[in-house]
Amino acid sequence: MGTLFTDDLLNEFGTWPLAYIPTGGADFGEVAAIGRAVGDAGVDAFYREWMSAAARLAEQAEDAFTRGHRASARALHVRASAFYASAYHPLYGDPVDPRLLAAFRAQVAQFDAGMALSDAPVRQMRIPFENTTLPAYLIPAVGHETEVRPLIIFTNGYDATITDMYFASAAYAVQRGYHALVFDGPGQGELLYEQGVHLRPDWETVIGAVIDAAVEHPIVDAQRIALSGWSLGGHLAPRAASVEHRIAAVIADPALADVGEASRSMMVRMGVPAEQAAAIDDIDQGMLDRMMQFIDGNPAMHWSIVQRGFWVNGVSDLRSFLRASAEYTLADRIGDIRCPVLFTRAENDQLAAGVQSFFDAVTAPKTLLEFTAAEGAGDHCEMFNRSLVNRRVLDWLDDTFA
Repeated sequence: MGTLFTDDLLNEFGTWPLAYIPTGGADFGEVAAIGRAVGDAGVDAFYREWMSAAARLAEQAEDAFTRGHRASARALHVRASAFYASAYHPLYGDPVDPRLLAAFRAQVAQFDAGMALSDAPVRQMRIPFENTTLPAYLIPAVGHETEVRPLIIFTNGYDATITDMYFASAAYAVQRGYHALVFDGPGQGELLYEQGVHLRPDWETVIGAVIDAAVEHPIVDAQRIALSGWSLGGHLAPRAASVEHRIAAVIADPALADVGEASRSMMVRMGVPAEQAAAIDDIDQGMLDRMMQFIDGNPAMHWSIVQRGFWVNGVSDLRSFLRASAEYTLADRIGDIRCPVLFTRAENDQLAAGVQSFFDAVTAPKTLLEFTAAEGAGDHCEMFNRSLVNRRVLDWLDDTFA
C-alpha cells in the first residue's frame, strides 16, 4: 500500500478505511484528502481531520434525511461511523483519552442512525454476560429478512470494533443470504472503552452467551451457525469452537493456535535466549528493561505493545503482558474442534506463520485458503482486497452448509 499519511504509523491507521470502499465505508479521494490535510502535523491533527470529515458526513446525512433521501441518509450515517472510528486508534492507552470516548460515542450514534434506516429491520441487542451486557446487532440477510437462514457471528480481535466488522465482513454476508451478528466482547469496543472490561482467553464463554441470545430470534437457523474471527479473532474463534459445539463451521483469518508464540519469537529477535523466552518468569529483569527501551523507541511497537497490549489485557508491565499473551493457546484443545474449519493465510502476514502446523493438527474437516501479494491480498487480514477474501470464504460456507 502506498503512503497517504506522512507518518508511518498514522498511515497504517489512516488507510484502514480503504478496505471498506466496496461496502461504502469510504472512498479513496476522501482518505487521500485527510492525509493531505494532516501532513506532518501528527496525532492531534490526525484526530482533528478525521473528526471534521466525520462530522461533515453526519451533517450531510441529516440533510439528506430531511429532504426525503432515505438511502443516502443511511449510507452517509454508516460512513460517518467509519470515519469517527478512524480518528482515535493513535489515542489508545490507559487512562482512556476523553477524545477517544467522544469519537467512539459519535461512531456508535452514527452507526445506530444508519442501521435504523435500513430497509430490513436491524435488531439492536444487549446480550447478558456475567455482570454486564454486550452490545450487538443482528443484521438480516438482504431479501430474506423474515426467513430462517444460516447465521454468521463475527468476532473481532485486538483493536477493531463493530463498525469494522460490518464493513469488512458482515455487509458481504447479508448480501449473500446470511444473517449476520456483530458484537463487542471483553477487551473490545464498548466493553474496553466504556466499561473497562479486559480481554480474556476463554472465548467459548463469550460465544456461548452470544449464541444463547441469537437462537432466541426466530429467523436464526440454530443448526447452521458459523463463527468467523479475524486478526486475534483467528485464535478466539477456534478456541470457542473447541468447546461450544453449537458452532457448525468456523473461519479463522488468519488461524492462530498460539498467540504467545509470536511474543516468544519477538523476544528471541530482541536477544532473549530461547530457553528464557519459553519461561517468562525466568527472564532477567534487566533484559526486560532493555526490551522496553527498544519498544519505547519504536512508535509502532510502543503502540502495539504498550498502548494497545497493556491496556487491552489490563496489565502495566512487560512481564505481565507476556504472561497474558501466553494464556492464548490451543494446546490440548485442537482435537476438541469438531466442526469444519476454514484457515486463511496471507503471504506477508507475520501472524500467519503458524497456520500450516495448526492446519495439520486439526482432525475435523478443514480447508486452507492462500492469499497472495500478487492478488493485492498478501497483508494482514487481506485488508486491501476484502472483496476477494469474502467471496472465497462465503463460497466455502455455501458449500459447507449445503
